[in-house]
Amino acid sequence: MDTVDLIIKSSTEFYNDLKVDENGRYRSWEHCYSHFIKARGSQEIDYDYLSLQLAFYLASWGMYRGSSFLLQKDYKVHIPVVEELLSEKYDVLAGIECVSFREKSNQQLLLDINSFLGQYYDKIRREVKEQELKNQLSFTLITKILMGTLGCVPAYDRYFIAGIKNQKVATGNYNLKSIMQLVDFYEKNSARFEPVREKMEVEGMPYPQMKMIDMGFWQVGLELDTNKGIQTAH
Repeated sequence: MDTVDLIIKSSTEFYNDLKVDENGRYRSWEHCYSHFIKARGSQEIDYDYLSLQLAFYLASWGMYRGSSFLLQKDYKVHIPVVEELLSEKYDVLAGIECVSFREKSNQQLLLDINSFLGQYYDKIRREVKEQELKNQLSFTLITKILMGTLGCVPAYDRYFIAGIKNQKVATGNYNLKSIMQLVDFYEKNSARFEPVREKMEVEGMPYPQMKMIDMGFWQVGLELDTNKGIQTAH
């Protein structure tokens, strides 16, 4: 099975499993993403409610574990982030197609929001820990927020990183180089991916291309962990 078939199979399995359980844990992404997309351009935005959606989604996806600094804060800590994410300048990143990342202006927008999120949460993290921290803020948190609110990049967590490295599609570090490697991969194989992705929807909206990438490689990484190794692509 080549990498493209593997991602189609894995993302479809993930999606179908998600749809089977009406109240399943992984539905939290659907709830969060659909609420944020609908809020864009709305005249009345409930920042408090969206912050609660974001917090619960992050908790569902493992970002409120015992060692997490977020566990020491209530959901309202996300309000300034929600306000920034919903600013008009980032509209183009919402559900962005991979090909649009070839535009330098969109790459810069991604760097801008990365910077905002990194600085905002790092300040809170340092206040909570009350000590000098040597390690960088986790890009897992930043990418999970971007996936949950804009659907513009995959969540670079342990399983996703294991999946892309196993299939030799992109580097395991979250940066522009890695994102563009994923863009190249999707664009090169879009004729095979698109008919499958177009059947995936939430609240009448299509799943973003980056979500299909996210689901597919995450599932590969999960199976690697479960089976302690799967057949790599040739």
